[in-house]
Amino acid sequence: MRSITRSTAVAASALGAGALLALAAPVAAQAHVTVTPGSTAAGSYTVLEFASGHGCDGSPTTSFTVDIPEQILSVTPTLQAGWSVEKVMVQLDEPVEGAHGDEVTERVGQVVYTADTPIPEGYRGAFEIQMLLPEDGEGERLEFPVLQSCVEGETAWNESAADGAEPEHPAPAIEVTAAEGDGHGHDKAAATAESVETTAATQDPADAAVDTLARVIGIGGLAVGVAGLVVAIMARRGSKA
Repeated sequence: MRSITRSTAVAASALGAGALLALAAPVAAQAHVTVTPGSTAAGSYTVLEFASGHGCDGSPTTSFTVDIPEQILSVTPTLQAGWSVEKVMVQLDEPVEGAHGDEVTERVGQVVYTADTPIPEGYRGAFEIQMLLPEDGEGERLEFPVLQSCVEGETAWNESAADGAEPEHPAPAIEVTAAEGDGHGHDKAAATAESVETTAATQDPADAAVDTLARVIGIGGLAVGVAGLVVAIMARRGSKA
């Protein structure tokens, strides 16, 4: 009897340990810096949100430094309450043509977000960065290594995923999909609607007046025609009587 009881206790302990491991696994998987959305179209303007809900081994977070891939030349950090933000510029080896046809001689190499108040362990810190993805980037995986600095210590989230395995400190990354719309993040239907609105807004007032008058005359002519038809029918009935 005692042997059975002992066996039951061992089994229960093993089951409990397994349950703890199962619960701990998702928590461990979430212990990194995330970026959303996970994919977006080539040649489009996109806003990426970086977030984390943990510190450095329990120490509160003071700042995040995001490395920007060299293919991205247009970067616009979002000003957000509770954060100060800085752009770290990097000189290009050779000037290149920008999105608006201008000459670009430098790019944003890093964006640094510093919390006004250190973010405690277990509280989510998040910030957004807008950027223009390269037009020829379809099929690429763009990584954004992040250095998380804390009151005590720091963690570099800069490891690439290899063979589908999740590294211990993965770099936030997105997949670049096929271009959509006009190649700059604008939907074709929206562009058509915008064109129609622009045409209406810029139409000459005289042309608008002529158009209105023509419609009034057309309606009046139709009414006269109907009245004439009624009179003809009544006259015909009278002659038969």
